[in-house]
Formats: sequence, structure tokens, C-alpha cells
Amino acid sequence: MPGPTAPHSRPRVGYLGPEGTFTEQALLSQEDLAAGELVALPSIPDVLVAVERGDVELGFVGIENSIEGAVTATVDTLAFETELLIQREVILGVQMNLLVPSGVGMADVRRVLSIPVATAQCRNFLQRELQGVQTVAVASTAQGARLVAGDEDDGHTAAIAPAVAAKVYGLEVLATDIEDHADNATRFVVVSRTGIPAPTGHDKTSIVVFQRTDRPGSLLAILQEFAARSINLTKLESRPTKKALGEYCFLMDLEGHVGEELIADCLRDLKSKVADVKYLGSYPAAGEHGPARRAEADAAWRDANLWVEALRRQIG
Repeated sequence: MPGPTAPHSRPRVGYLGPEGTFTEQALLSQEDLAAGELVALPSIPDVLVAVERGDVELGFVGIENSIEGAVTATVDTLAFETELLIQREVILGVQMNLLVPSGVGMADVRRVLSIPVATAQCRNFLQRELQGVQTVAVASTAQGARLVAGDEDDGHTAAIAPAVAAKVYGLEVLATDIEDHADNATRFVVVSRTGIPAPTGHDKTSIVVFQRTDRPGSLLAILQEFAARSINLTKLESRPTKKALGEYCFLMDLEGHVGEELIADCLRDLKSKVADVKYLGSYPAAGEHGPARRAEADAAWRDANLWVEALRRQIG
């Protein structure tokens, strides 16, 4: 593990390695992050813990997939093991491929290596084309490709990984687009120990809500805080608290920023009524329409501000 970070202009950015992961591809799509000192780490918890310890200044990890849902290694580490803040989200379209050493055909494959969330995205392909093969969990797609090209090169082992990993590790692409659904995308987040980005007008806030007691209507009471304020929830997922069987918390993404009074008021009321609320960050929402929506929000805010100021000038 790298040593503590010394102050410098190029931030150290930890990400799920080795070279050739989807995480690396998404990271490199961000010019400012790509200009940093990139540190490949062996697992998602390793990335987040490295940020927590100050070994790197920023961490870049996958948090949600459009097919398989939450990346549990990320959400659980953020919810229960670290005190980090999300700074930004990045969405990357994902294309899964079956990679093999030269000369290996579909009929030769007996094992498939990949990170579990990637293997799960290709469940239909595996059942249709490679029924009965053994799936082996590794820490990342690129690690699977590296193993297939090295220690696991036995003529019977393949990897599910991005096409770039084939180039990096000298493998062949035996099958492309093997994911179960065409519109496959993964959401990544940038995390740091401190700092909340300023509101942009098109923001998202992530929280974890812990129930005070498991009683009828407890989730409804939580949701009513958002409904009463017309706050849109973009994600709601339950996770076990890891304390006792049947105890759950709720991971929530909502539209808006803690700097807005409406969101702040909602979080204030929630905090007073439930066992706890863990704040994971307010940050710019991703998406191709984000800049336009932020511009529209800025214009609407300026118009509203002029209206209020005109009213206030009439006082007294």
C-alpha cells in the first residue's frame, strides 16, 4: 500500500486495477482525474480504505450497474466502514467480452474468470453458450484477463473483460457484446475524505437511513418526508446492517443538494426521527442533459431571485 500523500498539484487517484479495467476506462474519460497520479489497487475496499487512510487523495470505484444494481463492495464499505464523501459521478456504457489465449475455441472453455458483478451481467450468455462451465470470482475484470494470459493459461480458461484488456494482456476476443441487455452501463463515483462540491442546479444527494425500530410503516414514514416536499428519489435500496438478522438500512439517492434549504430541511427531519442518517455526499448529477439542466436551473434561479428582490423592495 502506498505511503501517506504529500501535498502536490497532481492528486493521487486510487482505482480498481490492474490496467485494463472498466474502472480505468471510466477514470480516463475525466481529463482532470486522468492528469493525476493513478494508483491501481487490487480491490474496491482497498481503494476506499486507501482514501480513508490518506494514502491517496481520491478514489474512483463503480457503485451501480444498470443490469445487476448496486456494487455491494462499494456501498457496504461506504455505508459501514469508511467516512468518505462522494464528489462526482461518472456513467460509462459497458460492453462485456469473452477473452481467451490464442487458439482457444468456445468448445475448449471449462472455466470463466471475472469479477462477480460482471459474470452476473452475462448470465444468459453463459447458460446458452457455455452451459456447465465453472465461474471463478476474481477482484476485477482485468485481473481475470491477466490471469488467463499468465498463470491460468491452460487452454481451458477464459475471462469476461473489456476489449482493451485483450490488447493489454495479449488475448483474443472470442465473443463480443455478451452482456444480457444491450443498454448496459455502470455508474462510478469519485470519493474523498472531505469536501462537498457547490450546488450546480442539477445535483444528487446520497444518504444511508437507519430505522429506529423495525415496526409497521417505518419505511412509509421515511418516504413521506420526501413526498411531502416533492423531492424525487432516484434510488432506494435496502441493505442488511450486518448487526442482526432482519435489520436493514436504506441507501437513497435523491435529486437536490444539501446546500438547498428544501433538502437540508428534509435531512434535518429525517435525522430527528430515525436511528441515524449517514450522509454520503451531494454532487453534480451525470448524464448528457446535465449541463443543459444546470443552465436552465441557473436561469430559473436568477429570475426567481429578481422576483423576490422586487417584492422585498416594497417593504416598509
